Amino acid sequence: MPVNENLTADRPSFVTHLECGLTGERYEADRLHGLSAAGRPLLVRYDLAGVGAAIDPAALAARPRDLWRWRELLPVRRAESIVSLGEIDTPIIPLDQVGAAAGAAPGTLLVKDEGRLPTGSFKARGLVMAISMARELGVTAIAMPTNGNAGAAAAAYAAQAGMEAIIFCPDDTPEINVREIAAQGARVYRVNGLIDDCGKLVREGAATQGWFDLSTLKEPYRIEGKKTMGLELAEQFGWHLPDVIFYPTGGGTGLIGMWKAFAELQALGWIGEKLPRMVAVQAEGCAPMVRAWEQGERHATRWEDAHTIAAGIRVPQAVGDFLILDAVRESGGRAMAVSDAALAQAVDDAARTDGLLLCPEGGATLAAWRQARAEGWVKDGETALLFNCATGLKYPLPDQSRTLDRHAAIDFASL
Repeated sequence: MPVNENLTADRPSFVTHLECGLTGERYEADRLHGLSAAGRPLLVRYDLAGVGAAIDPAALAARPRDLWRWRELLPVRRAESIVSLGEIDTPIIPLDQVGAAAGAAPGTLLVKDEGRLPTGSFKARGLVMAISMARELGVTAIAMPTNGNAGAAAAAYAAQAGMEAIIFCPDDTPEINVREIAAQGARVYRVNGLIDDCGKLVREGAATQGWFDLSTLKEPYRIEGKKTMGLELAEQFGWHLPDVIFYPTGGGTGLIGMWKAFAELQALGWIGEKLPRMVAVQAEGCAPMVRAWEQGERHATRWEDAHTIAAGIRVPQAVGDFLILDAVRESGGRAMAVSDAALAQAVDDAARTDGLLLCPEGGATLAAWRQARAEGWVKDGETALLFNCATGLKYPLPDQSRTLDRHAAIDFASL
């Protein structure tokens, strides 16, 4: 098998510093950091002029097609720090038949299918970067809360890195996720609470046991991994972005990361001034960002009694709330909540008419597009990109099979 140059090539460093996403306070790179002194996420900053002198889109296109080809815009300095399970480009799939039912032209309703990534979800992007950087900075044990897919990705990459992984999940987390986490060597605990309750246990354990807290946005590098979604789709669109992006939003790392990616690409001159309208999609049973957006607030208060069948977006409170809401507002986007019934119907329709099995969170983005389209907010001819954040095979599916007795007479005409 040929050696992947993305994983072995020299990695000139363009990271200059980190800064607090709220206050702008600067922090030194190459040190282990959690949140800023203000208790908010840290963002990695780069020498973008140096990046532009080192690489251009033509040279980028010649590299192997995986996440690591963006190395000049990523924080890992040493190739030997990298853990990888083959983080490939994910395809963009048209939903032409579903779109046609709402009057959309062919090729204007698209899905970026992140279920093709290692461990079957887009959490691989963030966790491969977080674990690689933790390895580079000397971490030997990580802990995190999860609604399922993030814990599975963390467990897989921690196993490859030789790290301990301690994972806490709500006790109603999809069973396949819980078993997947354990199968990959992590110690996984079911907790009688929600993901933020699990996060409290992580904080307490980290303080007494020396675990590194890998919770969403509580270290700086998951954003950088998720940022590659924006870099990748820009290249896939020929350096012209779609009109609107619908993103399933819990902790919101991917939405924040994509908005950061677009800013960096603009600074490099690789894309123009026109950016997508960003839509943060939540479930009606857990919609803190929607409430804050509607009320004109920059921070979102905790959503009590959070419930939805889309476990990945059941996040009652997010530490990066202001970064999500800033991106939505700066882009001219919006925050939307959809019902569980609408997202379940969307999953069913996409599978039956276009053959693409969405996860519930992906179904939420399709339900939101339908609502926005019906309201006239997404107009004729506008290109909408939905994110399917995980393979639908990781979630319980209803048994709709029928049985036949091969020993009895079969009426084949009725089958």
